[in-house]
Amino acid sequence: MAEKKASITHQLQAAKHKSGKSYSQLAKETGLTNVYVAQLLRRQAQLKPETAPKLQAALPDLPQELIQEMMIPPLRSYDPNLIQDPTIYRLNEAVMHFGESIKEIVNEEFGDGIMSAIDFYCSVDKVKGVDGKDRVVLTFDGKYLPHSEQACIFLDQVTESLGLQFYPLFGIWVTIWATTGVDFQ
Repeated sequence: MAEKKASITHQLQAAKHKSGKSYSQLAKETGLTNVYVAQLLRRQAQLKPETAPKLQAALPDLPQELIQEMMIPPLRSYDPNLIQDPTIYRLNEAVMHFGESIKEIVNEEFGDGIMSAIDFYCSVDKVKGVDGKDRVVLTFDGKYLPHSEQACIFLDQVTESLGLQFYPLFGIWVTIWATTGVDFQ
């Protein structure tokens, strides 16, 4: 599986290289963020059918079979050795350094919850700082997901309406359809 993904990624990167276009140029042509285009070409995101014609127009050397492959949900993974790359290490370091403060502000502004990495937009932009030097702007734009209180009353209502019963099994509560006739007590 990993070899197949590596082979496909290599072909996708070759098509990008042959086009001579940057991720930001491809993003403008497809209406996606530059990071999402990079994710597509690394098989870390799924190409949607409505976006496929735009990507194929932006990368005309991309074979139809690769376009079809990109529409299959990918195996999203990462190589643990990537942390050794200085850019990736610095990103990790920045999140570790600022993470606790960012979490506290998220909780202060939104309540107890998290930022989604599924309903999520990410982009990388280049700007000039006040000193005239190049600066990197990373934008993480994720949907807020509040943690829910796990009230048993809700669970009881759901299980009753579906005809389910919960039983302790090896210290774990399991759900059994009430109609099975299995009695774990």
